[in-house]
Amino acid sequence: MPLLGCLLLGGTGRVDAMLPSDQARLAPLLTDASPERTEFAQAQPAPSPTPAPQATPAPATSPAPATPDDPIGNVATLTGTATVIRNKDSIALKLKDDIFFNDTVQTSSGASLGITFNDATTFHLSENARVTIDSYVYEEGGSKNSGIFGIGKGTVAFVAAALAKTGNMQINTPTATLGIRGTTGLVEVPEGATAASANNVNIKLYPDADGRVGRIEVNDRQGARLGTLTQGASGFAIRPGAAGARAAAVPLTISPQQAARDQGIVRQVHATQTVGRQIVTEQRAIRRANPPGAQPQQRPPGQPGRQQPGTTRPGQQQPGAPKGPAQPGTPKGEKKTQDTPKGEKQTQGTPQTPAQPAMQPRPGGQQPGAQRPQQQRPKPPPPPKKKKR
Repeated sequence: MPLLGCLLLGGTGRVDAMLPSDQARLAPLLTDASPERTEFAQAQPAPSPTPAPQATPAPATSPAPATPDDPIGNVATLTGTATVIRNKDSIALKLKDDIFFNDTVQTSSGASLGITFNDATTFHLSENARVTIDSYVYEEGGSKNSGIFGIGKGTVAFVAAALAKTGNMQINTPTATLGIRGTTGLVEVPEGATAASANNVNIKLYPDADGRVGRIEVNDRQGARLGTLTQGASGFAIRPGAAGARAAAVPLTISPQQAARDQGIVRQVHATQTVGRQIVTEQRAIRRANPPGAQPQQRPPGQPGRQQPGTTRPGQQQPGAPKGPAQPGTPKGEKKTQDTPKGEKQTQGTPQTPAQPAMQPRPGGQQPGAQRPQQQRPKPPPPPKKKKR
């Protein structure tokens, strides 16, 4: 038995030594004497190619804001006479007229004016009122919208829209600056009110058309906070400070008569906003369909247009031409007759059949609608013979 074991061990070693070099790489690697620790050598898999990163699409750029020369609103309602001061010129306003920033709009006695801007912010001016559009930047879907309006005099109601909700809306008065945070308000500025005058400027807050109540932040002209209105049918009377002292915001008591009058003005500004939205949309569509500098549309082929001077349409008579059907090639003063068909003899005086009643020809032309009878031209009579004396 010991001899047999030695022979077997010696034979195994001879077999391993006889393996070719290319097959020896596939033989098991013995890391330990026990067969349980046998490990096999394996080739490392080829690394998979890394997929190329997909190009990230560039974000879509938002449209550029309107330029100062673009309209920012339109006249929505008008009663009486209202004007706009533009480039130092006073121009009478009409319904649907365009409004530009830096315009100053004002109403006369007994007049009223409603203006709706591109974002649906709307102002209603009562009689003898004046409003200046100092700044207006609005981009649909943008977050940096802003507008600054100045109320110089009169009673002015307003309803804020996207301008206040997506940016900053500010109203300046002679004694206070208002930060509008999406709401309906009413401002009363007496005639001749200034920062140093004793006239109070009234600021009032009212609910929107849907019943919501926003907020009005009241500051002095230097930006210091005077108060905040957050309740419907509430207000402040801005009392100017004496001898350069700071102005004060005194809570305003609104009488039932004033509240009823204010509610009527507020209903008007809400109705103006509804009409103004439609007008602004219509005017914007017209401007897009007819951009400045666009060439007039070409008339489709075959469509009748304006007649050119010196030309005539089909069937139209040239000016100065004699009336009546003129036969081409007919000598002047001679009436052309139709030729007699070949092989047919026609005599004068042939009676007409009952189906064709006789018609007397009109002197100087043919009867309208009648067919000219076919007849031979009579031979001229021979010249008279001269008598011999």
